[in-house]
Amino acid sequence: MPGEVENVIIVGSGPAGYTAALYTSRANLRPLVIEGFFWGGLLQQTTDVENYPGFPEGIMGPEMMEKFRDQAERFGTRFITDQATKVELAREPGGIHKVWVGDDEHQARTVILAMGAEHKKLGVPGEEELGGSGVSYCATCDAAFFKDKPTIIVGGGDSAMEEAIFLSKFASDVKVIHRRSEFRASKIMLERARDIDNIEFVTPYVVEAFEAGGGPFQRIARLRNTETGEQRDLEIGGAFIAIGHEPQSQIVGGQVRTDDEGYVVTEGRSTQTGVPGVFAAGDLVDHTYRQAVTAAGSGCEAALDAEWYLRDTPQVPTPEGMPEGDLAEAQWAPTSR
Repeated sequence: MPGEVENVIIVGSGPAGYTAALYTSRANLRPLVIEGFFWGGLLQQTTDVENYPGFPEGIMGPEMMEKFRDQAERFGTRFITDQATKVELAREPGGIHKVWVGDDEHQARTVILAMGAEHKKLGVPGEEELGGSGVSYCATCDAAFFKDKPTIIVGGGDSAMEEAIFLSKFASDVKVIHRRSEFRASKIMLERARDIDNIEFVTPYVVEAFEAGGGPFQRIARLRNTETGEQRDLEIGGAFIAIGHEPQSQIVGGQVRTDDEGYVVTEGRSTQTGVPGVFAAGDLVDHTYRQAVTAAGSGCEAALDAEWYLRDTPQVPTPEGMPEGDLAEAQWAPTSR
């Protein structure tokens, strides 16, 4: 049986979820975060983070997420380190939303969706084993670690071209590996990449495996020509996989609006999903920037949107006998910056 009706349930963690938790907890809303088994989002898979403001010496991704989590907990955030398994969203303003963790039902007046997105992977031998040690999914995050080293980008869309262009400023050379001679990238992005001297296009090839080489930064990418079957080995310092992301929106499929790729669609500059009292933030809605700092910013926005919704929206009467929670005690003064 459900117990207390929460003010805010946050589904997911990472920079967006934990920032939303920090802001809503400081507003005395006592958020409940269903953070998943692998809490912390994609930063749990990242080594050194050197582009987040406030850490001039850099910080390890898991350590950063632990600090985010600890800060939210300090102000009263509660956590369930398990997966949300089902969501039932009310359609009327002031309605009660339901989130399940296994057989346990949790109810809330607002829900912030922050399930993030996962990198699409090649699924080839050596990819998992060399993850974070030669195989990466974000040149913007990790390019500086491959300064003056030969690298490859795997992919053929705009994201792959953007990654290649950024990586070319650091790596000695960048080979773009794509399974076809034609690219999905826009003409302008393709031309920009082709105009850079140390970017080379290797087509039509696929990566069949990654192997460790003779040193800490020596890796081998085993390629196969998709037309002739010819095999080719490249000695590289690192590989960047840029074949897209998969937003983790399956649990709310059919209940909130998503685009063709599965990203949750929000209204204008807000984090509102179109379902009253339901907000979305972070990589779940962002297929453009996908940075920790932008995810944290949208988590802040979602928290403020949820706070203002609770302030301004009359409540649907709570079922008889069910506790009211702490809503009456919440402080509605503007959240301090």
